[in-house]
Amino acid sequence: MDERLDNDRPELEPPILVGLAQAVPQVDPPAELRARVLGSVARAGAATRVAPHPVPWWIATAASLALAVGLTFYAAHLRTRVASLEGELRESRAQAEAAQLRVADIQRAVSGAQTAVGILTAPDVARVDLAGQQPVAPDASARAFWSRSRGMVFNASNLPRLPAGRTYQLWVVTPQAPISAGLLTPDPQGSVSEVFATPPDIPQPVAMAVTIEPEGGVPAPTGEKFLVGTL
Repeated sequence: MDERLDNDRPELEPPILVGLAQAVPQVDPPAELRARVLGSVARAGAATRVAPHPVPWWIATAASLALAVGLTFYAAHLRTRVASLEGELRESRAQAEAAQLRVADIQRAVSGAQTAVGILTAPDVARVDLAGQQPVAPDASARAFWSRSRGMVFNASNLPRLPAGRTYQLWVVTPQAPISAGLLTPDPQGSVSEVFATPPDIPQPVAMAVTIEPEGGVPAPTGEKFLVGTL
């Protein structure tokens, strides 16, 4: 026989081992043994995993308490800030309203000054000096500048203080009847300066007068004369 074939043949098992294997009967392991082995392996694998450590109750309580305190302080800060902003808003609105009133007053003053300049420079302007009347207003005096086309500028001083419920009323006296030019409200010193628009079609005036009348004025003079001046 060829030696190469002998070398390639696998080595035969020793006869004694073969005999022992055949001499022992084949027995399958019980099913509960297989279950115990698999359970032991599963428990060993679970033990190798790191279990999370539970947070102590006092740490969780302290964290919740700190969060609640922080939220309380933050809410209080926000309420204070809101109240401050609301106060600033009210103040700004009040300042804006005061500024609007001031602007309106300035606009009226500018308009009145422009009208007065127009009257004083009118080509048909006439000056009327009014004197205080005895015994009611001996120290009072006034001056009127009247233009048929533009109106009247009236200035008075030292008028007596008005009683309650009474007012001064200025009249343009024509040959037919007195015509009301408007009401006068002196300051505490008895001075007053007004600009009036008078009808351009009134008859030629012959005089001007100031009387004291019920508050709100009357269509025709009823009270005593305090100032009188003739053209």
